[in-house]
Amino acid sequence: MNQENKTQMWVREFILLGLASGHGAQVSLFVLFLSMYVLTVVGNVLILLLIRLDSRLHTPMYFFLTVLSFVDLCYGNSIVPQMLAHFFSARKSIPFHRCVLQLCVSLVMGSSEFFLLGAMAYDRYVAVCHPLHYTVIMHGGLCLGLAAGSLVAGFMNSLMETIITFQLPLCHNIINHFVCETLAVLRLACVDISFNVVMVAISGFLVIMLPCSLVLFSYGHIIAAILRIRSAQGRSKAFGTCASHLTVVTMCFGTAIFTYMRPGARSSAEQEKMVALFYAVVTPMLNPLIYSLRNNEVMSALRRVLRKLSENR
Repeated sequence: MNQENKTQMWVREFILLGLASGHGAQVSLFVLFLSMYVLTVVGNVLILLLIRLDSRLHTPMYFFLTVLSFVDLCYGNSIVPQMLAHFFSARKSIPFHRCVLQLCVSLVMGSSEFFLLGAMAYDRYVAVCHPLHYTVIMHGGLCLGLAAGSLVAGFMNSLMETIITFQLPLCHNIINHFVCETLAVLRLACVDISFNVVMVAISGFLVIMLPCSLVLFSYGHIIAAILRIRSAQGRSKAFGTCASHLTVVTMCFGTAIFTYMRPGARSSAEQEKMVALFYAVVTPMLNPLIYSLRNNEVMSALRRVLRKLSENR
């Protein structure tokens, strides 16, 4: 029996080192991340319900926001519940098959979010630069195709990374992370991982930079169109329709580009943990807050739903 087969038989589970070792620190982190997780679930479910219940929100922009909320919920649920449970576990283990599934799901959702943000930027470009043709261009088929394409692209990227990661022979099963993450798992390999690192870098470039290019194209034209508006009130209204999305885009792409796209950038295990926390915990929590608090239509929909509920009592 060759060494690879022996290794695959031996690695039945992985041990995750997590975020902190002290009991006090783990309790504090548990309370913090549980609070953030509750806000994430409540916020995203509320967005989904509001868009479903209020017909005034049945537009392409809110269709994409619905998909984004769904992606955020799936992303957070693939990571955070296990992380919370491990804060009070003496042995932070995860079975091999669950580790594979967790890596695959988190990659699908994380990659899809970047493509969705690109699609949402294109939607804002059409709304601002071609308002008279908006309903014709952003028809239901195109919106559905962009959303489905984002998920398919995310799935294909995830499938590639997952396969090339777990086909490697592994020397041990201790992962210096709180989740099964590609680079953390690759560090367990007994063989040279240069090919895997290059493929992950290419994948990251395509997943981050292609949508980012669409965002830059869209907002370049949006800003130019806004500056051509004569009245200050008109400029403010036009920018207001894009402010929430631009905030999320800047936050997500800015972090990813700073972390992975710098020349000669080499991320440490601790940096990878912080980035994973940002995308799995912080971003899904902030997205509904940004889109609701900075959006008059969403707040108006919330008031209408609450008013209906109070009248039905």
